[in-house]
Amino acid sequence: MIRICDLKRGGVVDIDGAPHVAEDVQISTPSARGAVSLYRFRFRNLVTKQKLDKTFKGDDVMREADFDMRPVQFSYEKDGAYTFMDDEDYTEFTLTREDLGDALDYLTDSTEGLRALLVNGRVVAIEMPASVDLDITETAPALKGASATSRDKPATLSTGLVVRVPEYITTGERVRVDTRTGKFIQRA
Repeated sequence: MIRICDLKRGGVVDIDGAPHVAEDVQISTPSARGAVSLYRFRFRNLVTKQKLDKTFKGDDVMREADFDMRPVQFSYEKDGAYTFMDDEDYTEFTLTREDLGDALDYLTDSTEGLRALLVNGRVVAIEMPASVDLDITETAPALKGASATSRDKPATLSTGLVVRVPEYITTGERVRVDTRTGKFIQRA
């Protein structure tokens, strides 16, 4: 069992017998005394991929889903099918673009720390590491005298993802991006 106030983005819970991953959480704290905080979650069913919005009080509890996590590595992509290999028993499995969703914005041949989420022996999702290092393929030229505290600019990364980076960053540099928020962290 897990308390709702402890459930974070990426957590997997059991709703009506099916595993659901928490994709988004919004917390509203009322100003009245004695009022409780409300947690609005957007869940995604890991089997059917349907979205589900639910609201809970902070002291409510949910049952954690029964699943396994296995380390995997990305092998290759062919015709929209993404093949991964299990690092423990070397079996291969394939997921579609729809299965991977936002993870495609961060997935490269060199991505380390990938884990497959298995429910009843079947891979249903890939968990990305908290941050990944990606190359900048296109951005405006660096400005002389630009500092870390000045403005930012858009930069297109090797996966096609566009993030905001400080003005002193140039094309060809490698940057670290948070996979949970999609924001620039630092140079890699």
